[in-house]
Amino acid sequence: MPDRLLLRSRLVPSEPPRRRGATSSVDEQGVLDVIRQLLGAVPWLHVGLGTLVLMLAALVPWGASQVLAAMDKQIMRVEVTGQLVGESTNALERHAAPWLGRSFFTTDLAEIKRAYEQRPWVDSAAVKRVWPDRVMVEIREHKPLAYWNDRELISRTGDVFLPANREVAGRLPSLKGPEGRVREVIDMARTMANALDARGLGFAGIALEERGAWTLTLANGIEVALGRDQVEQRFERFLAVYNLQIANRADQVEAIDARYTNGVAVRWKPLKNESDNNS
Repeated sequence: MPDRLLLRSRLVPSEPPRRRGATSSVDEQGVLDVIRQLLGAVPWLHVGLGTLVLMLAALVPWGASQVLAAMDKQIMRVEVTGQLVGESTNALERHAAPWLGRSFFTTDLAEIKRAYEQRPWVDSAAVKRVWPDRVMVEIREHKPLAYWNDRELISRTGDVFLPANREVAGRLPSLKGPEGRVREVIDMARTMANALDARGLGFAGIALEERGAWTLTLANGIEVALGRDQVEQRFERFLAVYNLQIANRADQVEAIDARYTNGVAVRWKPLKNESDNNS
């Protein structure tokens, strides 16, 4: 029977059980290293500057409003400039009364501009603020070209306007015609005025009737009927006949009819009685 051998040995304690969810010190150290690397990768200087910029940007509107509120004053004066003929500086400055006392910064300058441009003589208005309490208005008036239908004025840009004091425009040609044909009348007037001026003749006006007939008036008072058709050709024929046969007796002519094919008809002024000549 085999011998039994009893081996005596020191008892070695087994590894203590590990709690669920617990990590070793090695794992904890690894996590800390990862966190340090992540934190080291963040550009903290840029983050700080960005945060500061956002804070300042949020404060700017509030600060600006506070500064503007402190600087804002009432409009105390409206000054008007410009080369004026039909308007007067005093009248234009009185026109600004509704805006006196209003806020310098919040007053709508476009509203002032529209109000001035509604005045008959005003072609355009430029408005600007002058700190602390003034508004400057630069006025450009219409430049009159002619009278229109004996009651209105036409500007050099072709605008028709009706001021109460149209007589201040002075002596101007008289243009007449249907309301919708202003540009056509202006173009014809300029063409004929230039041709007359080249021949030493003065242009006083032109009229276009509803049915399309044209009548020219010279500066010496002679009226020239040109009709509806071939107006330019009839005008040229009138000029040729006038220079050759009428110019030296123009003071005796009352009217000329150029609606003929080969010439013109002249209506002479009535002869004065001898008793009138002797008086």
